[in-house]
Amino acid sequence: MTEFVVPCLFGLEGPAADELRRMGIENVRAENGRVRFSGGTAECVKANLRLRTGERVLLCLGSFEAKTFDQLFEGTRALPWADYIPKTGAFPVKGYCLDSALHSVPDCQKIIKKAVSKSLGTRYGLEWLPEGGILYQIQFSLIKDRAELYLDTTGAPLFKRGYRPGHVEAPLRETLAAALVNFARYRGQDAFCDPFCGSGTIPIEAALIARNRAPGLSRDFSAQKWTCFEQMIWRDAAEEARSLEYDGPYHIFASDISPKAVALSRENAARAGVAADITFSVADVRQFIPPADKGVIVANPPYGERMLEKDQAEALYRDFGAVVAKLEGWKKFVLSSDTDFERMFGKKAEKKRKLYNGMIQCYLYMYF
Repeated sequence: MTEFVVPCLFGLEGPAADELRRMGIENVRAENGRVRFSGGTAECVKANLRLRTGERVLLCLGSFEAKTFDQLFEGTRALPWADYIPKTGAFPVKGYCLDSALHSVPDCQKIIKKAVSKSLGTRYGLEWLPEGGILYQIQFSLIKDRAELYLDTTGAPLFKRGYRPGHVEAPLRETLAAALVNFARYRGQDAFCDPFCGSGTIPIEAALIARNRAPGLSRDFSAQKWTCFEQMIWRDAAEEARSLEYDGPYHIFASDISPKAVALSRENAARAGVAADITFSVADVRQFIPPADKGVIVANPPYGERMLEKDQAEALYRDFGAVVAKLEGWKKFVLSSDTDFERMFGKKAEKKRKLYNGMIQCYLYMYF
């Protein structure tokens, strides 16, 4: 059994661990900022295709104490690199150091690169490795003098589902949007509404969850090209994921005051294959009219990081709170970085959860 590590946004360790357990994956352990699990290539592929809240899937080669560069070199060289990386494989190195005697990331990168080159060169009988072939991205973490080394099986991070153009910035990662939908316990039965849809990330993730559609079916992964992963495993995992999909009428509503944002949301939903599941409209949240008698609202209103925007955002919170306070039968889940949100919204949350949107600390305010 191989050890795998799934880094995730702080606050999403529990949801990511729960996802893996529901896939039938064994020995799942949530840690700070990551989740570990045990398995083989089949479990690795399944996690890449179906995880909604993890950032990537790292294959763990091993860990060891590294207080000196000699220890880092020897520990790295002893790992089974040639079991995965062929003689023509490219193996760049990246990682981070935290609370360790070895604190220079560039120096650690050089030592690890040299050690892996030595290990592969010895196995293949080569003094020089061409590195002109398939990418085998090496990652390392060095925390409190303990080094852990990985191969990145994912490539582009898992929040890049393939439905949002790379040049379009979104205020919310797809992984966090999926987590918000899961915290709201939406599964497709009731009405779902996002009145600040922006580029459509939350309603699109809601539609994917309602359909139980694996988020990774429309993209590629680094390990698909690796010689140590059989292609049949990827085909079988994709077929299994498709067999688990649901098909039915879903009542998902998304609106925004910006016509440009709504147009972009429609385009993204079409690329995700869920355009028919979402009703988009241009609307001001101050005139919000519920599309049904009951349901769930999941919203990520503007944070207002600059002073003028902050004033506008606070006014928006007050207006939004006044509108939805009149709605009976609707649960509300609002993500905000403003620590004074509850006062402006007009009601103390029944429950709140600390999350991170990138480097921004936020709270998900829950009203049941």
